[in-house]
Amino acid sequence: MGKILLAGESWVSYTVHTKGFDSFYTSTYGCGAGFIIDALTEGGFDVTYLGSELTAEKFPFSKEDLQKYDVVILSDVGSNTLLLSKETFQDSKVVPNRCDILRDYVEDGGAFLMIGGYLSFTGIDGKARYGMTAVADILPVQMLETDDRIELPQGVSPQIVDGSHPVVEGIEGNWPLLLGYNKVIPKEDAITVATIGEDPLISLGEYGRGRSAVFTSDCSPHWGPKEFVEWKYYGTMWNNLMRWLCKRV
Repeated sequence: MGKILLAGESWVSYTVHTKGFDSFYTSTYGCGAGFIIDALTEGGFDVTYLGSELTAEKFPFSKEDLQKYDVVILSDVGSNTLLLSKETFQDSKVVPNRCDILRDYVEDGGAFLMIGGYLSFTGIDGKARYGMTAVADILPVQMLETDDRIELPQGVSPQIVDGSHPVVEGIEGNWPLLLGYNKVIPKEDAITVATIGEDPLISLGEYGRGRSAVFTSDCSPHWGPKEFVEWKYYGTMWNNLMRWLCKRV
């Protein structure tokens, strides 16, 4: 049905354990991409996945390589990972700016989705920094200049703005609670399909000959609790969104 490149949604945790006089250390690898990969694969899409630890070196450096994919997704991986490859950060070599390449890819007819997280949009402590890159041009929303997280430990249910839009086709009843999102401001020509309170959850837009979209909450824990990732319409929503981005609805 289509080829998707998904980058991000993994992390390494390093823990210091102190027991009286002595300390020791452990590290664990975590990956939250399985939920959305399974949903999209079941929907007929071919998903290539780059964890955050691989994105810096393996994410394409050319528009031509990006054009092998119908949709590119960034989820919870900051702009520094795209901007500071080993060649630039360690070897001081000149390489293409991959945020610029993403913009050019969409302008020439590609499709792009950003999913929310601590290192999406502006991100925690402003560290994701996408508002300072060419990715800001292609998104259907404007990003804040400061930490944009809205934490909702009490949970909030999204509201559908346009129930007739293909992105929410086949979805019935109330959505599961979400535990947070990145606050953004829709651009004037954006189509907002779903909100959290007054803020966009799903917004869509056109850029050049391509399309872009945002889902400002999470595709996995922690903002996406068990009830969301196991929701009967979880796969429906993501596959609808991919088909819209690919101009197949």
